[in-house]
Amino acid sequence: MREIDFSDAQKDGKGFQFPGEFEITAIGSATAGLDKHVPALLHAIGLEVLHETLTTKLTPAGNYQSVTVSFVAPSREKYLEAHSTLRADENIRFTM
Repeated sequence: MREIDFSDAQKDGKGFQFPGEFEITAIGSATAGLDKHVPALLHAIGLEVLHETLTTKLTPAGNYQSVTVSFVAPSREKYLEAHSTLRADENIRFTM
């Protein structure tokens, strides 16, 4: 997977500003308990998880579930770590 390049956005004063509040969506098996697992993974790497923002949605066939939650990232490195941590988990297929 290609690393995200933020250099052009930084030059223009656009893009993500840190520290900041960000939303992440993880998609995986509907039987994996992702509604509890995703926040726990983010918390385990030291991120402040905003539990009240958590939403879930099942696919029409009910095989997959998406979990969206907001978190506070103090730095770009922690933001990228959130995505890489979730992507590395065997129960999670994609993050957005």
